Amino acid sequence: MFTPPFLYGIYEDRIARRLPRQSMPRHVGVILDGNRRWAKSFGETAATGHQRGADKISDFLGWSEELGVEVVTLWMLSTDNLRRESAELDALFGIIENAVRQLAETQRWRLRVVGKLDLLPEALAQSLVAYQNSTANVEGLEVNVAIGYGGRHEIADAVRSMLNEYKGQGLELEQIIEKISVEGINDHLYTKGQPDPELVIRTSGEQRLGGFLLWQSAKSEFYFCEAYWPDFRRVDYLRAMRAFASRERREGK
Repeated sequence: MFTPPFLYGIYEDRIARRLPRQSMPRHVGVILDGNRRWAKSFGETAATGHQRGADKISDFLGWSEELGVEVVTLWMLSTDNLRRESAELDALFGIIENAVRQLAETQRWRLRVVGKLDLLPEALAQSLVAYQNSTANVEGLEVNVAIGYGGRHEIADAVRSMLNEYKGQGLELEQIIEKISVEGINDHLYTKGQPDPELVIRTSGEQRLGGFLLWQSAKSEFYFCEAYWPDFRRVDYLRAMRAFASRERREGK
């Protein structure tokens, strides 16, 4: 049944007014899923779906600011995605680079690129780092763009970085083993210095993490939305926040 847009606006405002702002998550992670299926449903190319998904990002970040979120992590490209056909990947690389460039040019958000940049084309990796650096002094919402990202790769990289640090201090193997800790690994993750995500959202109806923020999401709340990412609306986000605020967060206790 068709719902007039103005009624959705009234409904959105009602949900927003009733949200307990003191209970909003500081960090929200999002798995931007469903771009290709959205495109297929309209008889369009995968590239069209990826572009529509990229166009949604700035809206989402604006909604996050309105809700007082401090950190957003957007999973834009997984390490598994790198196995797709070269034609689709080339188009996707271009869309991702353009999307991150546009985010950087606003000078509205501080970007951090997280992922295995060495698995990406060198020119793309260099551009992403340059866009990140161009926002280093921006205050406000922190935005992690997860590109070429896999949770297992991140943990392996964190452990490798930690061991290299201890080795650089001249420690022996036995001393290194004694120093390995949860806190030590935390300090070498891609998201070091940031709070763990309290809420992780996945669009498209899939109910799995697929390796997203494996370490950091140990105590996260999960919200699975039926809408494909290009169709994700402010009202869908508000519903996710309402569901989060209604849950009793025991955090493993």
